[in-house]
Amino acid sequence: MSSSAYSRTEHLRALWPWLPLWIVIALIAIFSHGPMPLYSTRTLAVAWEMWQQHHWLVPHINGAPYSEKVPLLFWMIHAGWFVFGVNDIWPRVLEVAFGAIQLMLLATLARRLFPTRAWVAKAAPWMLMALSYAFLFGLQIMYDVLLAVWALAALLCLTPKVAREEPRWLLFGLCIGLGLLTKGPVMLVHVLFPWLLGPLWNDWAAANRGRWYGRGVLAMLVGFAMLLAWALPAGFSGGDAYRQRLFFTQTAGRVVNGLQHAEPLQSHARPFWWYLLWIPILTFPLAAWPRALIALSMLRKPLEPGLRFALCWLVPTFIVFSLISGKQLYYPLPEFACAALLVAGAIAVLREKHPELATSAWFGTWILGIGGIAIAVFLFVLPDLVASNRLHGEWFDGAASHSRVFSVAFVLLGALLLLRGRGETRRLAVAGLVGTLALNSLFTLTLWHKYDLHPTASLLAAADADHRAIGYVGNYEGQFNFEARLTQPVHELVNNEDIQAFAAAHPDGLIVVPVNTLDPNDKRYPLLAQPFRSSWVVTWPASSLAALRAGRIPSEPLQPTRIYQASDWRNRTLP
Repeated sequence: MSSSAYSRTEHLRALWPWLPLWIVIALIAIFSHGPMPLYSTRTLAVAWEMWQQHHWLVPHINGAPYSEKVPLLFWMIHAGWFVFGVNDIWPRVLEVAFGAIQLMLLATLARRLFPTRAWVAKAAPWMLMALSYAFLFGLQIMYDVLLAVWALAALLCLTPKVAREEPRWLLFGLCIGLGLLTKGPVMLVHVLFPWLLGPLWNDWAAANRGRWYGRGVLAMLVGFAMLLAWALPAGFSGGDAYRQRLFFTQTAGRVVNGLQHAEPLQSHARPFWWYLLWIPILTFPLAAWPRALIALSMLRKPLEPGLRFALCWLVPTFIVFSLISGKQLYYPLPEFACAALLVAGAIAVLREKHPELATSAWFGTWILGIGGIAIAVFLFVLPDLVASNRLHGEWFDGAASHSRVFSVAFVLLGALLLLRGRGETRRLAVAGLVGTLALNSLFTLTLWHKYDLHPTASLLAAADADHRAIGYVGNYEGQFNFEARLTQPVHELVNNEDIQAFAAAHPDGLIVVPVNTLDPNDKRYPLLAQPFRSSWVVTWPASSLAALRAGRIPSEPLQPTRIYQASDWRNRTLP
């Protein structure tokens, strides 16, 4: 066997067992319930409308060009629909594939950056798998996991190989371009600083600064050329208003005002220190693993190139995201891989320089084990707490009927984390994965009916098939378009005048109204009421709602209002 073939075989062997384990658990989790409103349903709505209306170049939502997103993810969804037909299975399989590729890229990146520390390449994917938030958000049909793939691939192009120290600049530019086509200019935030600070971690960059920066700029121009190759024809195809938003309102506004994501600058405005507060949650369970914390605290200069790379990526990128006024927890998702890389590298150094700390049981996963058992005890006594009226709430009341079954899982996970000896990182990852899957399954059994819009979507699908118009009171975010396979736009109705005008123009139409609680009229005259999150979605005949809003008594419906899945907790809040 040649050396290159042997190397490939070793790399494939290194994927076992973490890759199949992650794929199986991710598939179980992502198919345990339907696409989540509003994250996944909005993405599917855009993909469906592009498909149904044959808008292959310009993304559309609810009948209008959608300037907030670029089209690569939609094109990838369409590729599967061409083969398998329109469904929500392919987009979810895509997300699992993106997550698996991200793990493989991280392992390869760790192997390049820590060539003398094989343990880092083995441990880093396990640590990324263990992160509960990254796993749960990876189940959303959204752009950020795909963006993480392109960011990791681009940075991998900068790292030296044994046979080649100079970066592969063309591939670097192509990956940047694909990232730009996934989520726009924010792609640069994720790859800019490891390149700008290249001489601090890359010996070739330090010795060839001119070529490093000159060819890096050319590579970025290649990436932007890929973006413009789509944006220019899309801008002219989408019309003047779309072109203005795409090139000026959206793109320039994001650059000038802090590289905003899809939302306006005022949306999700948070203070500078907001991300700092969430670091323990975002990095759980690593943040509660004493060995990881002690390893990071023991790092001292001179740091090896892999650790310098991780710091050059993580620290300035975190500062930039903190400076941006609009913040969401998933914005820095590509940096989760960097955090896993940094922790794995730090523990590898600890194992070499302080073996007594690297093997001490005091710094093991026992804190997390006790936490798992504490969760098990809480889940076991939860039904009694609810029955005795000592604890109430939407989640507690819903979870009580199934919590004791899941308490057994957390006892076992706690016991797994209390074990000592080799394999601590793998035990942590398995416990993190299975624990997150258990909580996701508990959510599916107890709360998913408050997120499942299928009853309303089925009603709207029948109305759309009969060419009856549909209105929505408030800001409509496409949550019904894909599930109902709507072929006509939903009318946004802002005030009572809009409702009256809609009913006059479409007397047989339907109007969807979100409300906090149901009043007696909501239970008498509408066609359907279903819970959604902590509120309700009520579907009315347009003429009945217009009459009620005009102070008249609507006609009695032919059938009683259907009220879906009203839990005991929700019934207690009704007047």
